[in-house]
Amino acid sequence: MQLKKMEHEFSVCQIADTTGVDLTDEFCFLGKTDQEISLVCITQSVPSHTVAREDGWKGFRIQGVLDFSLVGILSRIATLLAENQISIFAISTYDTDYIFTKSEHYDKALDLLEQAGYSIC
Repeated sequence: MQLKKMEHEFSVCQIADTTGVDLTDEFCFLGKTDQEISLVCITQSVPSHTVAREDGWKGFRIQGVLDFSLVGILSRIATLLAENQISIFAISTYDTDYIFTKSEHYDKALDLLEQAGYSIC
């Protein structure tokens, strides 16, 4: 399985509304529930009206389109990193999964995944 590095620094935010969110940016992910609106975006694109934010994330995505019948892909990655004391923030989209780690653990995470047989590009 191939993992594609994303070169930006990212922030995970909680926002009160979507005003000021640039949906045309290279990466912008919104999640809305009955309790909150979450935003993951490139750090330079964080809107000024965040309720809370956590900077210092780096990410990679699983390359290709993942069929909904596939089982355990995210779980295997999460387990390997958890066994090495690396926490993740995961996002699933219609096509694939994105995995974020804190910047200081990013290179180690990719090294561990590569040693486990994942191809990193």
